[in-house]
Amino acid sequence: MYRRRALIVGIAGQDGSLLAELLLDEGYEVFGVVRQPVSTRFDNLEEIRDRIELVQADVLHELSLVDVLTASRPHEVYNLASPSFVPMSWRQPVLTAEFAAVGCTALLEAIRRVDDEIRFYQASSSEIFGEPREVPQNEETPLAPVTPYGVAKAYAHFITRSYRKRYDLFACSGILYNHESPRRPLDFVTRKIARAAAAVSLGLQSEVMLGDLDARRDWGYAGDYVRAMWLMLQGGTPGDYVIATGVAHSVRELAECAFARVGLDWEEHVRVDESLVRGKAELHDLVGDAAKAREELGWIPGVDFEGLVHMLVDADLERLKSELELAETL
Repeated sequence: MYRRRALIVGIAGQDGSLLAELLLDEGYEVFGVVRQPVSTRFDNLEEIRDRIELVQADVLHELSLVDVLTASRPHEVYNLASPSFVPMSWRQPVLTAEFAAVGCTALLEAIRRVDDEIRFYQASSSEIFGEPREVPQNEETPLAPVTPYGVAKAYAHFITRSYRKRYDLFACSGILYNHESPRRPLDFVTRKIARAAAAVSLGLQSEVMLGDLDARRDWGYAGDYVRAMWLMLQGGTPGDYVIATGVAHSVRELAECAFARVGLDWEEHVRVDESLVRGKAELHDLVGDAAKAREELGWIPGVDFEGLVHMLVDADLERLKSELELAETL
């Protein structure tokens, strides 16, 4: 039986692991590029580890990527390799530029050399809009990145478009707005708040320190967003697509919803730490218009904001309860 093959660069992260599961369900052979030795334990991949093939490669070196492409011969390549925690890009701007910008270019060039029929997906980001001139943003909104992460992603966005035009590659960029799942690291405010709500309800902590409670984001569920990635590569014409819910919520609303899930009043447990407020680095008015994705891809998000927050809190409750049970047996 004929099976399509897909290569996911950055398979061990939140999006990569969820995408791998989706592709397996669709009948694909799935290969994944990781930076660490393939013998490393990757928590997000444990349940599917025996159904995928991992390959160690240097995503900054074209020849390394050529070797991977030659060996796996994928029909589709998804480039998800990039630091994803935006504040970190201010502390590691060079590293961010290398992985988000140079890495994308090296992969595009490797694809062009090995097989220009490969369909390519580039993980772009709402951060490329930075301080937008219009709200909501769509595929035609001018780019105005502010953070090193946003600037690097803007380069990758443009180079993907350039290769599509110059070499006629089937190359798509998904301009994804904030998308979360229980697989997010605790650095992200969504997981930080969900974990805190769960921990407080279990008597493991009493409060959580947050920054700007009025900061707003267009938050969606990562599982919905990786399906959009896949849909982009199934169409007849490549392009760029905004993937978003179209609705922004504040950190305050996130905290209220998370603590309400466990029957608590968020105001009794949330404290503001001024050192966590980003100030001028905080982005506002990032709300996406996904009309093109709805019309051309038939994509509609299936999980709303409340459902997402409840999912995060429930997952952390289960984690913490399991940890407590394990501790009691030791």
